[in-house]
Amino acid sequence: MHAKRLGIYLNDHLAGSVGGVELAVRTEAENHGNLLGRYLATLIPELKEDQATLVSVMEALELKRDGLKTRAAWAVEKVSRLKLNGTLVRYSPLSRLLELEGLCAATEGRLSLWRTLARVSVKDPRLARFPFESLVQRGEAQRSVLQRLRAQAADVAFSEEPLPFGSGEPLIAGH
Repeated sequence: MHAKRLGIYLNDHLAGSVGGVELAVRTEAENHGNLLGRYLATLIPELKEDQATLVSVMEALELKRDGLKTRAAWAVEKVSRLKLNGTLVRYSPLSRLLELEGLCAATEGRLSLWRTLARVSVKDPRLARFPFESLVQRGEAQRSVLQRLRAQAADVAFSEEPLPFGSGEPLIAGH
């Protein structure tokens, strides 16, 4: 196994994780009390758990963390808040849609990470203790919910009539 390339790969995913958690926290704060906010309140701890697992993988493989990449990802997420969303000072339906698209993309990246590590774990016994297949299953469930939320956000963002977000059916039991 090429440790240098794997270290770069895992640090890139760690940086993405930092940005993804920040995006989820911001989106939850802007949607507190609606369907999306309630779902993100359950998703954020899972994202943090995934991030901790990734750090544990890096430690098991004795790979250094690249603090510059993670700080840059944090800063990029903050700067991305400055995008135009059709309103100058408040959250808009377009903001919600774009944030959900970002969370969907981040979930695809996380799924790719877990699938790749599952393949690598066959060749490296240090990774045998990590539940990569369970992480893939959880990520697939997260992707399904986020995609449905994204579709609802698109309906709201591009509707001629003002629609409340989350007025449709529950996406998952209890949410």
